[in-house]
Formats: sequence, C-alpha cells, structure tokens
Amino acid sequence: MRKKNVILENVPVSGYAAEGKALARKDGKVIFIEGGVVPGDVVDVRLGKNKKDWAEGKAVRFHSLSPDRTTPFCQHFGECGGCKWQMLPYSMQLQHKHQQVEDHLTRIGKIALPEISPIMGGQLTSHYRNKLEFTFSNKAYLTQAEMDAAAGEEIPRRNAIGFHIPKLFDKVLDIQQCHLMAEPANLIKNTIRDYAAANDLSFFDIRQQTGWLRNLVLRICTTGEVMANLVIFHEDKEARIALLDHLLKAVPAITSLLYTINPKKNDSIFDLEPKVYYGKGYVEEKLEDFVFKIGPKSFFQTNTYQGERLYQVTREFAGLTGTEVVYDLYCGTGSIGIFVSRQARKVIGIELIKEAIDDAIINAEQNNVTNATFYAGDVIDIVDDAFFAQHGAPDVIITDPPRAGMHEKLVQKLLEVGAPKIVYVSCNPATQARDLALLDVMYSVEKVQPVDMFPHTHHIENVILLKKR
Repeated sequence: MRKKNVILENVPVSGYAAEGKALARKDGKVIFIEGGVVPGDVVDVRLGKNKKDWAEGKAVRFHSLSPDRTTPFCQHFGECGGCKWQMLPYSMQLQHKHQQVEDHLTRIGKIALPEISPIMGGQLTSHYRNKLEFTFSNKAYLTQAEMDAAAGEEIPRRNAIGFHIPKLFDKVLDIQQCHLMAEPANLIKNTIRDYAAANDLSFFDIRQQTGWLRNLVLRICTTGEVMANLVIFHEDKEARIALLDHLLKAVPAITSLLYTINPKKNDSIFDLEPKVYYGKGYVEEKLEDFVFKIGPKSFFQTNTYQGERLYQVTREFAGLTGTEVVYDLYCGTGSIGIFVSRQARKVIGIELIKEAIDDAIINAEQNNVTNATFYAGDVIDIVDDAFFAQHGAPDVIITDPPRAGMHEKLVQKLLEVGAPKIVYVSCNPATQARDLALLDVMYSVEKVQPVDMFPHTHHIENVILLKKR
C-alpha cells in the first residue's frame, strides 16, 4: 500500500472530507480522492501521496456510479477548476457542507457547541457571482477529447480566454459559456474573443512575457450596472480605442468601461491605476437599502444575494439595541459595519489595507452613516489603552478574517479586551475552529449559522456568536 504509483481497485466512496475531497477507507487506510467522485461511487484510485495511515489520489476508473449523481449543467465541467460539485444534487451539497462545519468545530475546536442551525442555501445556484476575472493566453489548454480527436497529430497552438487550469499557471481553458455570472458576461467575453481573432490581436504569453491582451475583469450588480476592465500588457492606443469602441457598440449594457496597462510579470492590478474609458468608472451595488460604491480594485462580497443574508445573520447575532460600541475588525470596505450601524451607537472599523479604508469612508458618507469611523493599520498596533480612551471599549466585536483565520496575537488581544460578545464570520471553518479553541478559556459558543455563498463548490461561510463566560 505504501509503494509509489499504486492503483487501488474497487474503492467504495463513503463521504466527503475537507476541501471538497471525497473520502473512502480501504484495508484500514483513509483515502482522500479527487476527480469528480460522489459518495456511492465505486472507483479505482491512482495514489499521489501514500502514507502509513492515509493516502491521496485521483479516480482513474469508475466501476459503478452513485444513484445520487446528477447531470452537470456546464459543458466545461471536469476540465474547468470551478464548480466541482455540479455532479452532486444541491440538497446533498448542503448536507455535506453542514457536516463539514460540524466536523471542523468538534474535531479541531474540541469545544462545547449548541445545535448548529441548518445551512442557508443559495437563493440562486447559478449566475450568482457579481465579479469574474478571465485570463487571455496564447496557450489554450487541450482537453482530453481534443487530444483524442487529434489521434497523435500535432495540434496548432490556439488562443484562449477563460480560467487557469489548476496547478498549471500557463494553461488556460477557453470558456465558451460560464454559468457563474449573469449576462452580458459571456457576451462581453465572446465579443472580445471574436474581435481579437478577426483583427489578429495577440494574447498574452505568461512565460515569454509577450502579447497584448492579458485579463478581463467583470462586475455585474443586482442594480443592473455593468463594469468591464480590460487589462493589456502595453499601450497601443489605436488598437485599444478600436477594440473598446467595438465592445461598447456590441454590448450597450456596459455602464462603465475601463482599461489597465499591466507591464508586470504577475497579473495583480492592485498597484496599478485603471483608466476610465466610458462611464463613471465604478458600479453601485445594494444590500437592503444600503448602496455601496465598487471600483475596479474594491473588495466586495462576491455573491450579493447571499452576502446580504450573511450580514443579516451577523447583525442578528450581534443583538444590538442602539447603545453599543461595535468594533469591526478586518472591516474591508466597511460593508458589515455600515450594515449594522443603524442599530449601534458607534462603529469602529479597522483594516490593514488603506485603499479599502478609503472606500469605507466613501461608502459611509454615501449612506449618511455618521456614527462609523474607519482606521487603516494592524489591529494589534492600533487597539491600545489610548484608543479605548478615545473611542470607548467594545460591547460587540465583529471579526471577518481571511481564510488563514486570525493571527494568534489578535486572539490574545481579544482575550485581553474581553468584549461581552464576539461575532466571528469565517470563510474557513477549519481555521475558525482553531481560533475558537483558543478563545474557549473566556468565551462560549452560543449560536452557529453556516451560509452557502458558493453553490457547486466546497467553500463554506460560517457565523458564530461568542459570549463572555
């Protein structure tokens, strides 16, 4: 079992583990399986990692299929790195996600828990994202079907606009139709592809650092506003104007069109300045009756519909009466703090990224929120006795850290502060459970509410109310 290149035959799949990997047991060993498998499948597994008590591998042959399987709705399923659970009915996706939250909190956190509320499923299970980023590449990823059809003959290099293949940074799958975002997302992408082909515009080569078209970032809001930001490698004014004018004529639904010149080796645009070609240069999104200005570099909850429900749970857990001082840690562009501001006496938002704080200040002004102030910096450095003397000690702390969870120093800071309530919003229940174990010396878990932000993926959001013992 521990030799390399081992294929385990006739492995019955029993469930799911963390990160969306399927789970099986064979001869007393736990097997984690990738490759679109569903509990109830019986598969052969080629092992990639093979340890004494566990192994990881990929399903290479299906002997029988689970009766719970459903037909994927996307033509790119199995090749694209997103929406990996399309073959699983949505009701079962929710069951497995709920179970994963419970498993993480009990096995990693090892803390006393109340009954976990049923996971909030998505109102939409497709076309739910408000942001997508497509990549241009002169190295289209060849699917297995394309290679089989070539029958060993050399296949000419093709351009692609789509998504990176997992673990292959220089290969991009050409996406014809993506179901993650509402129209005109596909129309914008395909219009640019067709125009580029007709006018011999070059696609980027990430290895050679050549080519012109690099990325396309789209935002489509529930308000109907549409923003497109075309990222190019270098300026070519004549070609740029011709392409952007063609795009505006072909897709009149675009309300803001920008372009960004990125001469760097990486695709990040956070240190670059997008330039407005048409429109106001930003879009506006609504959560309840709050309006948020979203620029080309702004962070915002990617699923507006579920983001609103997530914030409603957060506000409910905070249990505000109008007298509380609320500290919003990792506040980003201030959306949670603004969302709870009407029920609080004062909101103090803290975020490391200055540009996000700039957006938070604008969003507060736009929504006539006068009881929220925002500060850029590390909470460990900012929150001290002098800060408390100026703003007041927190009655409620809301923390919404990145996937890595809270830094241990911040956990210790929270224990020092000793706020009566903490509402912990997490996009990674595993690191959340780790942090809860550290907070357990002072806080008990009172409520747990999982929220599914990303249907057909293994990602889970989870909100927990902690009260001081």
